[in-house]
Amino acid sequence: MEGGNSPSLQLQQLPLATAAVSVQPHTDSFSYKENLIGALLAIFGHLVSSIALNLQKYSHIRLAGSKDPRAYFRTKTWWSGLLLLVLGELGVFSSYAFAPLSLIVPLSAVSVVASAIIGIIFIKEKWKPKEFLRRYVLSFVGCGLAVVGTYLLVTFGPNSHEKMTAENITRHLVSWPFLLYMLVEIIVFCLLLYFYKERNANYIVIILLLVALLGSMTVVTVKAVAGMILVSIQGTLQLDSPIFYIMLVCMVATAIYQATFLAQASQLYDSAQISSIGYILSTTAAISAGATFYLDFMGEDVLHICMFALGCLIAFLGVFLITRNRKKPVPFEPYISMDAMPGMQNMHDKGIAVQPDLKASFSYGALENNDSMPEIYTPATLPIVQEQHGPKGASAPPYRVLEHSKKE
Repeated sequence: MEGGNSPSLQLQQLPLATAAVSVQPHTDSFSYKENLIGALLAIFGHLVSSIALNLQKYSHIRLAGSKDPRAYFRTKTWWSGLLLLVLGELGVFSSYAFAPLSLIVPLSAVSVVASAIIGIIFIKEKWKPKEFLRRYVLSFVGCGLAVVGTYLLVTFGPNSHEKMTAENITRHLVSWPFLLYMLVEIIVFCLLLYFYKERNANYIVIILLLVALLGSMTVVTVKAVAGMILVSIQGTLQLDSPIFYIMLVCMVATAIYQATFLAQASQLYDSAQISSIGYILSTTAAISAGATFYLDFMGEDVLHICMFALGCLIAFLGVFLITRNRKKPVPFEPYISMDAMPGMQNMHDKGIAVQPDLKASFSYGALENNDSMPEIYTPATLPIVQEQHGPKGASAPPYRVLEHSKKE
């Protein structure tokens, strides 16, 4: 009996084993599809946002270079850019609901690549092929590296797909790894803010570290809000939970303060430096926050983690090369330096005229040549007179103005 039942038991267990084996590939395929949907939404959103910002910039430049009296918000180009910007931001926002946080954040390199390509397409100068390649070789190399890094990020990104329910978010919010991470982040943020405000340490790294720390909390709350909205659309209502509105308020507050520090950084430093350094710091902080709060890399093997880190490093290098190739604006000084004026170095010497030498190429306050100017239109001089003391110690005026008549 025992020997006869053995084949039947094996036949009964075979379908169960086959079914158990088939579950894992189906799960991996489903998670990969979600990753792909989220990555495509993020790439689409960053690409459209970059086009929108350049379109609005083109609208401002076109109005500034023409005699059109209309304001920028009355042009179709600016409104088209605004609509595309809203569409792009909605695409990026939706991507957080499908893919892990650590996968979506590094894909913002797409906007840098798109801006570089758009800048090359709309360039006005005419270059020879060799000069063009020499001028933009760093941009081409950076774009290639950014594309390779993006491919590695999408291929080896984390596969954690947890439903963003109110219960799960609350559990992550009170977990000890995230509480420890928040404690360290608050201490570092307060120290940086102290040096920035009280010690006037206006270094670009300090300002962008403040932006990165705030941005890490922004993306954590964005994923929570987007995920809860997606779960609600799928049939399980989550919008009546208090944790949804707590995350929503934190998202708006951190985004506002983040924009404030970015505006202060843009007033002190070049936009190329802000783009490259800000991307590296913000991406690193956001990946750390996602790995701590959402446990993005839980259960991932070492190979996938190493390849994902390699993709991040390649994307960092690509963005750095793209932004390094941008031209730095040359500040324009619409005034004449006084120490460069002929005759002004010795203006306090005795017997020397206050006005510059009339034989010079330029006269004070004018930007046109006056070598052939008639003598009647030359500026008057103020000769210095020796100070004379009266009998009672009264002093005469130190100088007198010689009035020129038409005969002179």
